[in-house]
Amino acid sequence: MNRTAALHYASIASLIALIVLCLAWELWLAPLRPGGSSLAFKVLPLLLPLAGILRGNRYTYQWASMLVLFYLSEGVVRAMSDKGLSATLAGVEIALAVVFFFSTVFYARFSRRP
Repeated sequence: MNRTAALHYASIASLIALIVLCLAWELWLAPLRPGGSSLAFKVLPLLLPLAGILRGNRYTYQWASMLVLFYLSEGVVRAMSDKGLSATLAGVEIALAVVFFFSTVFYARFSRRP
């Protein structure tokens, strides 16, 4: 497997994992309110780049790398302010956002034509 393909698959895996994490976190694992939280809607912006990431669209990779920084920021804030399972989930969100960020940035860099 070449470098570009590995970055492509890392981007796909981390984006899908981030979507699943955000939904599970706010609906079942540690919602702000019992029974689920409307913060689950935070996953909607992550669905926008999904098709382009799956297809390997370089332009989508470029703007999605900036979008994920909001999720990195949220993870840092909640890791510092929340306690228990929610803080642990915030740490996982940070890790997934960092993996997605770097894999998209490097995919966009290495996939450009000379």
